[in-house]
Amino acid sequence: MIRTKTTRRGGCAGVPYTRRAFVFGLPTVWLVAATAWELACPFSSHDGMAPRFVTCAAFLALVAYLLTGVRLGPVRELRRIREVARAAEQVLLRPLPPRLDGLALAAGQLSASRGATVGGDLYEAVATLHGVRVVIGDVRGHGLAAIGAVAAILGSFRDAAHDEDTLENVMRRLERALQRHLRDRSRSEHPAVNGADPDNPLAEEFVTVLLLEIHEDGEVLALNCGHPWPYRLRRTAEPLAGGDPLPPLGPFPLPADLSAHRCTRLLPGEALVLHTDGAEDARNADGHFFSLQRALTEAAALGSPVSPAVVVQRVHTALLRHTGGRLADDVALLVLRNDRRRVPAQPGDPALRRSRAEPSNR
Repeated sequence: MIRTKTTRRGGCAGVPYTRRAFVFGLPTVWLVAATAWELACPFSSHDGMAPRFVTCAAFLALVAYLLTGVRLGPVRELRRIREVARAAEQVLLRPLPPRLDGLALAAGQLSASRGATVGGDLYEAVATLHGVRVVIGDVRGHGLAAIGAVAAILGSFRDAAHDEDTLENVMRRLERALQRHLRDRSRSEHPAVNGADPDNPLAEEFVTVLLLEIHEDGEVLALNCGHPWPYRLRRTAEPLAGGDPLPPLGPFPLPADLSAHRCTRLLPGEALVLHTDGAEDARNADGHFFSLQRALTEAAALGSPVSPAVVVQRVHTALLRHTGGRLADDVALLVLRNDRRRVPAQPGDPALRRSRAEPSNR
C-alpha cells in the first residue's frame, strides 16, 4: 500500500504531494513539451503562421495560469498569517484612547525585530477611582522571546490598577505576575526538574517598570523600578528628577517599605513624555547617541499646547533619520497632556504650599 505525505505549507494545505505533482507538475511538463514541438516543427506541417502562434499562445496562457495558482497560494496564506498576528498584537498592546479622564494621550512603538510591531516594550493607561494610572516598561531583550513577559505584566496591571488602592500594591502584583511567568517558563525550558521550581529560574531576566498615578488636581505619584524618568513638556522639554529608582523587577525582591512619592504636579496644558531607554541609547553610524531631549524640545516649539500624536510622530521620524532606520532596541513613547480645567486652590490648600515649595525644575 502506497501512502502519500501531506503538507500544510503554502496555499495547498493538506493536499498530498502526489496529487499536487499530478495537478501542477505533469500538465506543466506536457504543455512545455507541446509548445516546444509546435515551435520546432517544419513550416510545411501548417498552412500558415497564424495557427502556430494561436496554439503557442494558448499553451503559454495555461502555463501562466498554473504557475500563478502555485505562487498566489503562499501569498494568500502569508497575508492571512499577518492579519492574525496583527490582531494578536493589538490585543496584547492595544491602542490607547485619544482621551482619558481629561487627559489627551498618544503612544507608539518602534520594534527592532523586522516585521513586528510588538517587542519587549510595554505601556498602558487606565482611568480608575484612584486617578489615571499609567505603566511603561521594558523587558530585557526584544522580539518574540520578550512577548511572554510583556503579556504577564500588562495582564496583571489591567486588573491591579482597578483593584488595588495604592501604587505600592499594584507594583507588588506586577512582581508576582512576573515571578509566575519566569517559573512557568523555566519549567518548560528545563523539564528535568519534574514540576519542581528550578534552582535558578532565568535569573538574568528582568523588567524595568515605571508606574504613575495622576490625580484630578494634576498631582503625579510615581514608583520607579529601574526605568528612565519621564520628560515634562511646556515651552521646552525638562527631565523630571525623581531620585534613584529601585532595581528592576526580577533579580531582586521589592523592599518591604515600598512607598510611592510625589513626582510633580502637571498643570493644564503641560504634557508628560514617558519613554523606554531604546530612544536615548540609539546611535547613528558614527556612534553618536540620539538626543531625545532636543527632539522633544523641537516638537514642543511647534505650538502650545503640544499635540501628543505630533510629538510621537516627530520623535519617531527624527529617531529613524538619526539611526538610518536600523534600531538596536525597541523604542516606546507615551505622551499625556493635561486638558483639565485649572481649579483655583484655596489659600490653606496643602497642594498649593507644596507647589510653591517645589524645586525650580517645574
